[in-house]
Amino acid sequence: MTEATASAGALKRLSDEGVSIWLDDLSRGRITSGNLAELVEASHVVGVTTNPSIFQAAIGSGAGYEEQLADLAVRGVTVDEAVRMMTTADVRAAADILHPVYSASGGRDGRVSIEVDPRLAHHTAATIAEAKQLAWLVDRPNVMIKIPATKAGLPAITEVVAQGISVNVTLIFSLERYREVMDAYLAGLERAQAAGLDLSTIHSVASFFVSRVDSEIDKRLTVLGTDEALALKGRAALANARLAYAAYEEVFGGDRWLALSGAKANKQRPLWASTGVKDPAYKDTLYVDDLVAPGTVNTMPEATLNAVRDHGQITGDTVTGGYAQARADLAAVERLGISYDEIVQQLEDEGVAKFEVAWQDLLDAVTKSLRSKGVEA
Repeated sequence: MTEATASAGALKRLSDEGVSIWLDDLSRGRITSGNLAELVEASHVVGVTTNPSIFQAAIGSGAGYEEQLADLAVRGVTVDEAVRMMTTADVRAAADILHPVYSASGGRDGRVSIEVDPRLAHHTAATIAEAKQLAWLVDRPNVMIKIPATKAGLPAITEVVAQGISVNVTLIFSLERYREVMDAYLAGLERAQAAGLDLSTIHSVASFFVSRVDSEIDKRLTVLGTDEALALKGRAALANARLAYAAYEEVFGGDRWLALSGAKANKQRPLWASTGVKDPAYKDTLYVDDLVAPGTVNTMPEATLNAVRDHGQITGDTVTGGYAQARADLAAVERLGISYDEIVQQLEDEGVAKFEVAWQDLLDAVTKSLRSKGVEA
């Protein structure tokens, strides 16, 4: 086997280990150029995730959206409607490209995620209404509606799942919140079952964010500057994610789940999000190579996908054997006076705020485009 062949096989080995590879990006150009279809065909990509920042980058540039923007301007739509028409059109087209994967995997993969308006993150009823509207607008069986794991998002998750809508729960940073997310999903399934819905058609992933944990904790370890502190850099995010997988094994091996699994319910798979490395001192495939476990999803920006294809080191399960070390690493961080609870709450707050800013930037860009065509948004 040549070196090129061996490296090209890293994505296949990752898939063979039970990790679904999803692309963390979408744009009109990626769809119309055939790039997305090519990634599905040649790079083992079996899903797509989007978020407000991704759409801001894609639509904010205007590339590929000119005709639709002109039509929307003629119709005199509001800026919010214009943005929703463009984002749902992209998600619908991507869902069609991935539909064969959806069918072949029994609905497990072939998924495309779209997020509720981030300005609704702390409003339960509005989140529920928005999720239902998005599912209706996209109108594809392989869409997943992204709901943030805020306190207000938890009951929304339960209600949306109870109505038979598949959900991608996003912005999970803490182990405690992750357990609450799993509980919300199970509660939704129980309500769906009581309503007579077919549980086999409902799928969910829980997006557990990785690199941002290291970014924040490493910053504080660097300030401390001791040998003990510096030795812990780059370990907290992996520890946090591995313990999340341990919680997943516990919850989906328990009696409550067994009662639902008998009705053909699907487990809510852990999804590793924010897997692009922020610190150039770390290998660029760190949050892929070191988070391999069966029944997971890794959603990667294209740069990370290319890096894994080129030089990823997929050596089997790198999660389940590391629980004791993971607990020790997080405990060591706490002993240095760095509060885990404070950091994960800060990251959740920042995550919501970042998406709100990106969404507003997108609204502003589309408003400008509509006005340039003689329409007041």
